[in-house]
Amino acid sequence: MNGPIRFVVFDCDGTLVDSQHGIVACMTLAFNDIGKGAPDAAAIRGIVGLSLDHAVAELAPSLSLAEQGAVVAGYKAAFRRSRETGSHGEALYPGAREAIEALEEAGYLLGVATGKSMRGLKAVLDQHGLARAFVTLQTADNAPSKPHPAMLRQAMQEAGAEAAETLMIGDTSFDMAMAVAAGAHPLGVAWGYHPVEALRQTGASDVLGHFDELMPWLAGREVAA
Repeated sequence: MNGPIRFVVFDCDGTLVDSQHGIVACMTLAFNDIGKGAPDAAAIRGIVGLSLDHAVAELAPSLSLAEQGAVVAGYKAAFRRSRETGSHGEALYPGAREAIEALEEAGYLLGVATGKSMRGLKAVLDQHGLARAFVTLQTADNAPSKPHPAMLRQAMQEAGAEAAETLMIGDTSFDMAMAVAAGAHPLGVAWGYHPVEALRQTGASDVLGHFDELMPWLAGREVAA
């Protein structure tokens, strides 16, 4: 797949924004609220990117379905409160805004595919004034959890892009596996929640160390093609 890329899809948590502290705090509270010990922070960071119900099932497979459902509900309530009070920020990673603006200026179509809810994603994009940049937003509300490719395929359909024209940028093995399954180009980032080696093992063609590297990477790929 060496044709030109014209559609760039970003993951959100761990790729565009650093939301780990809020996610860990809210997940810990949700487990504690049902009288269960919470997984450690590293384990919680490891499931970021999955849809919430899948994430809880991965973290606590021994819990009953009712208990898992209570954790999901508790997490949603805790995160909603944290956003309303501003107690947990979701800051853009350095260079994210500039990269998005550069891609727009260069004529790329942009999208987001995330395990967040649509409500949560729109809140983040509105907070940073970035909603207008994206032609499609895909969330866990309307697609199976990553790494299933449906979310990315829906994004490509809405953007009118072929898989060979699509670049998926993410920080987790779930993002890379989803891209591979959808036939898109998987590009990892090193500043998120999964180790670089895990990204490469699940298909990342390359891994960026900083957003500043994205436009040169795209330019170099076009020259090579």
